[in-house]
Formats: sequence, C-alpha cells, structure tokens
Amino acid sequence: MDSLRNFFGRKQILFANILITKRTFARLAEVGKLESPKLGGKYDTGQLILHRIFGYRGVILFPWLARVYDRDVPQHREETEDDINPGVGKEVRGKTHTFYQVLIDQRDCPYIRAQTEAVTFLGNQESSRSLYAIPGLDYVAHEDIIPYTSVEKNPLQHELFDKFLEYDKHRDPPFVPQETLRAWQKKNHPWLELSDVHKETTENIRVTVIPFYMGCRESHANSVYWKRWIRGILKLSMFIVNNRPVCGD
Repeated sequence: MDSLRNFFGRKQILFANILITKRTFARLAEVGKLESPKLGGKYDTGQLILHRIFGYRGVILFPWLARVYDRDVPQHREETEDDINPGVGKEVRGKTHTFYQVLIDQRDCPYIRAQTEAVTFLGNQESSRSLYAIPGLDYVAHEDIIPYTSVEKNPLQHELFDKFLEYDKHRDPPFVPQETLRAWQKKNHPWLELSDVHKETTENIRVTVIPFYMGCRESHANSVYWKRWIRGILKLSMFIVNNRPVCGD
C-alpha cells in the first residue's frame, strides 16, 4: 500500500506480478492511471477500482445502500452514574452508507491478505436444494474505493467480466452493463442484497459483521431459512475474513 501512496501523486499504478521459475522475482508493470476518489456521489457501473485495504484490482457492478450500525461512533447520549458498563447494551442508530458489488481480478487473489470466498446462496428454484457459489465477488465500502482507468479493453480477468460488461470507448467509464447483468441482479437480488452492517472495536480489535439471507427451503413439516455472514477482523495489519453459511428454522 505504501507503493500506491507513492505513485498516487504521479497518477500512475504499478503492480508486482510474482513469477516462479528457477528463482522467484517480481516484475512491475503499468496497468493504468489513478483517479481522484469521489468525496460525494456514487461510482458508476464499470468503474475500475483498487481496494484501499487489500490492494486488489476490481470492477464495480452496482451499488447497495446499507444501514451501518457502528458502536464506535458516539451516540450523543450522556452517561449516568447508574450505568455500570457505559456504552454496553445501548441502542445504536444506523446510518445509510454506500457499498458496491465488485468483481475481483482473479490474478490478484493469491496476493490478497485475506481469505477470498465465494458468495453462496440457494437460488430461486424451489425444487432445488443446490447451493450456488460465485467466486471473486466482494462488497466494498465507498471509502475503500480507489478508482483508476486503463487503456486495455479487457483489463480484468474474471469469468463474468465479459458476460456482464462490454467495452464502449465513448462512455466514461468505458465499460457498460449488458442486459445479462441487469437480469442477473434482478433474479438474485434477495440473496445478494446488502442491508445491514455491524461494526465495533473491542481491545483494539475492529470487527465488522455483514449478515445475508441465502434463501428458504419448504418441507412438509417446516420452513428452513438459510443465512450466511461475512466477518472481518482488523488488528493492526492483520486481516481475517470469514464467509460462513448457517441455517435455522
């Protein structure tokens, strides 16, 4: 990340690709030019990005508006002498925040200092019990987006990139959504939707939890609802990300 900060002023991006032959060495190659992050407004579909924390390349598919419940943000409530544990168990007001559904460049996955797992859901076929998994999808907060441009027509390697986006040199950004992306978003909206984000810091450990609805399976006796969550843990420079499915009645 230090290299990104150094090159940011020069409007250049250099990426290191690790090549393994008789000996291991790094090769730097220019992949595009950095743009200034947006302080207001939203990024458009097709915007190429770098993740501010994990450093991977990606492209924005569409935005989500989520309610963020952050216990570290003061709630403007005065503590009283009767409060044995100030701040514990108090109501946290959610604030609306923009996140983005992002495709991750598969070339960068081996270098991400986190466990990159597939987005998992049941799908909308009531007669099927299959779990669907889409690798290389992420949810990124607006402030973690570093936008950049590329002169390449295929700047990202992901199996869904060409299916969801097409190149149009007259547009900015030059990658526009195809009908397949709109249809996919509409079909899978219930289990892709990001609605709530919970954050809290305890003993210098910053925890972020994002719950998701995976779907429901009906049986003669009862209904089984499937859920999953993404859990991010930050302590100094260490990141741990989990994506776990659970089910319950």
